[in-house]
Amino acid sequence: MKVKVVLEKSDEGGYTVFVPTLPGCISEGNSIDEALENITEAIELYLEPIEDDLIISKDVIIKEINL
Repeated sequence: MKVKVVLEKSDEGGYTVFVPTLPGCISEGNSIDEALENITEAIELYLEPIEDDLIISKDVIIKEINL
């Protein structure tokens, strides 16, 4: 899966990075590499399903797919 991210230099130093297609998915880092590492983790957490949010009934099938 490919995701476009936007990196902006921060006034305090380092970089702020966000994902335009994932509202609220934002991170930062002291370097570009660190910011990209941090946003990768943030994206994974953002996309991780929360089991408590699923409404389960006997007619529902839940599957995982790889993107």
